Amino acid sequence: MTAIDRSTVTGRPRPDDGRPVAPSRTDRVVRSLSQAIGGPLGRHGRNPPRRRFWIPIRVVLLAAVIMAGLAWLQKYPCADGGWTDFQQYTQYCYSDIRALWGAERLDQGAVPYFDHPVEYPALTGVFMGIFGLASHALLGAGGGTLYYHLSAVVLLGFGVAAVASVYRMRPGRPFDAMMLAVAPMVLLTAGVNWDLLAVGLTCFFLAAFARGRVVAAGVLWGLAVAAKFYPLLIAGPLLLLAWRHRRLGPALSATGIAAATWLLVNLPFMLWAPDGWRRFFELNSERGIDWGTSWYILRHFAEVGGGLDSALQGLGAAQGWLYGTLNHVDTLNWLYLVAFVLCCSGIAWLALFAAEPPRLAQLVFLVVATFLLTGKVWSQQYVLWLIPLAVLARPKWRLFLVWQVGELLYFFGFYSELLTVSESQDSPAPAWGLVIPEWVFVMTSIARFVTLTILVVAVVRDVLDPARDVVRRTYRGDPDAGPLLPAGGPASVTVRTPPPRRGR
Repeated sequence: MTAIDRSTVTGRPRPDDGRPVAPSRTDRVVRSLSQAIGGPLGRHGRNPPRRRFWIPIRVVLLAAVIMAGLAWLQKYPCADGGWTDFQQYTQYCYSDIRALWGAERLDQGAVPYFDHPVEYPALTGVFMGIFGLASHALLGAGGGTLYYHLSAVVLLGFGVAAVASVYRMRPGRPFDAMMLAVAPMVLLTAGVNWDLLAVGLTCFFLAAFARGRVVAAGVLWGLAVAAKFYPLLIAGPLLLLAWRHRRLGPALSATGIAAATWLLVNLPFMLWAPDGWRRFFELNSERGIDWGTSWYILRHFAEVGGGLDSALQGLGAAQGWLYGTLNHVDTLNWLYLVAFVLCCSGIAWLALFAAEPPRLAQLVFLVVATFLLTGKVWSQQYVLWLIPLAVLARPKWRLFLVWQVGELLYFFGFYSELLTVSESQDSPAPAWGLVIPEWVFVMTSIARFVTLTILVVAVVRDVLDPARDVVRRTYRGDPDAGPLLPAGGPASVTVRTPPPRRGR
């Protein structure tokens, strides 16, 4: 098939020769690591091998299943809920799923929203209710451990399915999905909350849309938004790209179907349990600065900045004003909204005016990343939102691993901070060396902020210089744009047909 070969413009060689891309050939990090097992795939090697069991999809899914099992084991020490001596922090196994068994009155057989307000969107509440009521019916108030394990296994199943979806979206780059399968932060945060439900549904939506299945994509998108609100952020990039490609119809159809699906899920609770249903929206408007956010970092320096007043006259007054402003919830809401809108304006400019239309995954990653960078809440498990989007936007291992290291530093710093603020004179912290001063936690927060910002800058650079985009070297146009493409169908793998062999 014909395809635009951008290497003729840039002078760079194409990494594909009609076969799926082998990362040991095209990625410097993987190429270096491959030396431990004999070096990169040779030019006479087959990829994928014929008539062999270990084809790429099986390798990737096996890795995903192993990581899911390890994630389940990592949270296992906290599954019974009998946390003593700050076990949930010293063993890094805290889980909202287990903690909220009692807090949401699931141990009493309460029906979410109807009997008790829930701080999560409707589909997540339904998920909680199904397993909560089943566990209570079987074991009564002692069903918390069963409730956790049932929830965790199903959520991890969504995680494995998300890996399969990413694989399906990149048939020409099958090992891109391995980045999601083995990401360290998936192992550590998969069981913290119910986010994998929304992450899986979002990946299903992106895969369905890439294949041109607009109705199915709209339904999956609506379900994803009903589980967590962050998939709603996809609407802006989708509509902007549709406008640029002059194909608004499919994007508007998917958006309308998603809105109808969301309403269908939420309507019973809106009508018959409005107070419990509204709790999610009220909580988000009432929340102040959360751990580790950019605003938390700024407030920390506002607190300590007054000590420089002798050197910089007037800094003390400015520091006091800034500290008071950040602690005023209504003002904070406006500040982070303005910051996010300004970032989105820049992303919209890229979508509409970059020399080459950006890929959908690139824009979605940028919007979700800036939402976290500018937001007042940045929970540890929100990294799960970004990992599949980062893989689809920029499947290069080096900066991906740098970002994961930043997230790891924050993860361990966060649990040390929780241990620090939770200890009391009656319950001293264990002698694990985990209690840290506040400035250390702030440094880990800065590490997370900086490493994600570096990855955002790299994606923007790929948008401005498409020759750097490894996905564009493998595919014709955008493999995720589906019905937005001028041809009206999903992008296909760019296959360069080799010249016919001459007989001897």
